[in-house]
Amino acid sequence: MAASAGVAAAAYGWWEKEQFGLREERVPILPPGSAPLRVLHLSDIHFVPGQAKKARWLGELASLNPDLVVNTGDNLSHVDAVGPLLEALTPLLAFPGVYVPGSNDYYAPIARNPATYLLGPSNRRPLPERIELDWRGLFAGFGAAGWIDLTNRSQSLAFNGTRFDFSGVDDPHLKRERYADWPRGASGHDGKPHVKVAVIHAPYQRVLDHFTRAGANLILAGHTHGGQICLPGYGALVSNCDLPTWRARGLTGWEHDGHWVPLNVSGGIGTSRFAPVRIACRPEAVLLTLTARR
Repeated sequence: MAASAGVAAAAYGWWEKEQFGLREERVPILPPGSAPLRVLHLSDIHFVPGQAKKARWLGELASLNPDLVVNTGDNLSHVDAVGPLLEALTPLLAFPGVYVPGSNDYYAPIARNPATYLLGPSNRRPLPERIELDWRGLFAGFGAAGWIDLTNRSQSLAFNGTRFDFSGVDDPHLKRERYADWPRGASGHDGKPHVKVAVIHAPYQRVLDHFTRAGANLILAGHTHGGQICLPGYGALVSNCDLPTWRARGLTGWEHDGHWVPLNVSGGIGTSRFAPVRIACRPEAVLLTLTARR
């Protein structure tokens, strides 16, 4: 009986991993009078050559006509994935974009017992030597399309007359984050304040605290896979970092030192190729409509 239940759960999880969906959120953070801005948040694609359904779905997201694409890392899950991934993303690369990497942009995933995630984040012990992925080729492909690398750096972009100041970090899961100050300069010509957006892969509390204290208006993150295997009616069992599990997916608020900022954690699009299942946690992209504050 237990064996049959295990097989059924595995079969369901294999099916659910390709039930791609779109979560939509509205976030009122723009200066009064600003036009809405549509931000498509992608994370944890974990692409493997041959994932035709995932590739088609990624391309179809271009029909949303976002004003900006934000990619929060872990795009790869195979040494030969860069070319097929960039091909799948070609329609989205036509839009302005910013990105930060995750550990699975740098290194190939390794086989591990999924039960070990219940003991704490996967970086709690030194990892064995890993296979380096073609992250340079990935970054070059993004850069050729005009997407901006926010790895431990900041950059400003203007949309609809409002200046957006982005600041990003390398993957905190690898403890590689180094903070860049927000871009300097005066407010826009119409006197509107800047909108500050922090972009990270793994939402460790130390990084969330830093950006909240630094005055971010919005934080975007991924990494958690929404828990990947969840219990219906309860939610995620793990977040693979020190983020509380009830925040492992969705739009919440992060508070620190008297400041509050909206935090969107994507449940992610893929999985490690060594754990290709999702249960009660369907893959997602997120369309954030940023609107004016009242």
